[in-house]
Amino acid sequence: MAKTIYNQWFMILMALALVSCSDDFVELEPPYRLTSENFFEDEEDFQNALIGSYDILQSTYVNVILGEIASDNTHAGGESATDVVGWQQVDRMAHTPDNNNLDDIWDFNFAGVYRASYILENADKIDFEGKEQIIAEARFLRAYFNFELVKWFGAIPIKPEGKFELGEETSLPRTSIDLVYQYIENDLSLAIPNMSSQALEIGRASKASAQALLGKVHLYQDEFNLAAPLFDAVIGSQQFHLYGTEGDEEYEDLFEFEAENSAESVFEIQYSGQAQGASFDCLQCSEGNVMVGFSGVRGYNGPVFESGFGFNLPTEETYNAFDLDDLRRDVSILNIEAWAADTGATFTIGNQDPTTGHTGYYNRKYIPRQNDNLGDANLTQPNNYRAIRYADVLLMAAEALNRGGINDQLALDYVNEVRERAGLDDVNLSGGQLTEEIYTQRRLELVGEGHRFFDLVRTGRAANVIDGFTPNKNEVFPVPLEEIQFSQGNWEQNANY
Repeated sequence: MAKTIYNQWFMILMALALVSCSDDFVELEPPYRLTSENFFEDEEDFQNALIGSYDILQSTYVNVILGEIASDNTHAGGESATDVVGWQQVDRMAHTPDNNNLDDIWDFNFAGVYRASYILENADKIDFEGKEQIIAEARFLRAYFNFELVKWFGAIPIKPEGKFELGEETSLPRTSIDLVYQYIENDLSLAIPNMSSQALEIGRASKASAQALLGKVHLYQDEFNLAAPLFDAVIGSQQFHLYGTEGDEEYEDLFEFEAENSAESVFEIQYSGQAQGASFDCLQCSEGNVMVGFSGVRGYNGPVFESGFGFNLPTEETYNAFDLDDLRRDVSILNIEAWAADTGATFTIGNQDPTTGHTGYYNRKYIPRQNDNLGDANLTQPNNYRAIRYADVLLMAAEALNRGGINDQLALDYVNEVRERAGLDDVNLSGGQLTEEIYTQRRLELVGEGHRFFDLVRTGRAANVIDGFTPNKNEVFPVPLEEIQFSQGNWEQNANY
């Protein structure tokens, strides 16, 4: 949804929120409660509820930055080795159920499930023109949030018939991973026929968004024959293309603001520079992309960028994984020493722990840039998150075609399309060698975007490359301790936590 839409209907969004920033409310006499009895009475109510469901996507910035820290791509960084201790623990693979940052991922994504489910629970209450599209988008959003949850935590509670109610954590079981995936697939399969081929507004999901997500869900289960046709449908729609080629300034713009919501974006989470709600007491209340400020250079003074908190630092090994002539390297990763030498910029170094600290590199895709955003620049950066990019779709399609033994030549064509845009020569590979090239290109193309950890886990490579990774444990993260306690023995913790 367009950035301005996120600022509308603030009271409705607050009423729909599952998690709040404060417990300090004054009770009204009589208390007012927004329920299905006095809501969902006309089309506008459904539209506003859909806005509320999209709005919670902004808080999933934590999925991205922590997913990157969990991988071998980056160090946690920060001011010291104890700065945001939950991120430091994940970096070391030393996290426990008592980790507030993992609890954020659980809370915010279940808030999204709750909001979307509330719409679906009331789908039959009234009829109006265009309702099918709203219901389809609500199904897409519920699938998106549940997919994030199953990636992070494995088995999760599922309630197909509607939203969760307080107390049901003591009776509803955690649903097996296989059944969670079936539930997600069902939501997306029902959504796709009723979704518009073109997003109705900037930031809303389209048919291609749902097809790409469903293809990804199948890919995560090694269901290559089911994944490939869905990616083929997205590619065949001809709605998307890669930006630029070697020597084309358009490529460098890919990760700049002016390239947002471009023909390379299949689904994009919207952020704005508005100050409304942004504070360190309620990070999820910000309309800006909080990850961006946290990824900025500490004590920075110079051109182009703004100072930040120095988290999510690409390692030297990640930087060196790029060929010297790969155009992606310097638009994806900022070499701060080289930048300072060229521009005269100054900066400070925070965390110097060799395991989690300063590397000399920063995530240039999501780094604060000088702009006219309001309020604290660290909390209100308007840098959208490209949740599903066309290059990602090409590489997922290539993987499904190759690993499924379906069509290596077409898979190779997709890989070379990505390589050519990066200024690299074509390769001629097949079989296992092509598989390894696909894995390499996924890392280089998507570095800094939160996909690497899950790619390593689903392909069985995590234990070989992530320091501290324990097989049969770290494939998923622990269910937050408070959720286990709330369930009063109904839920068991993930194995070995």
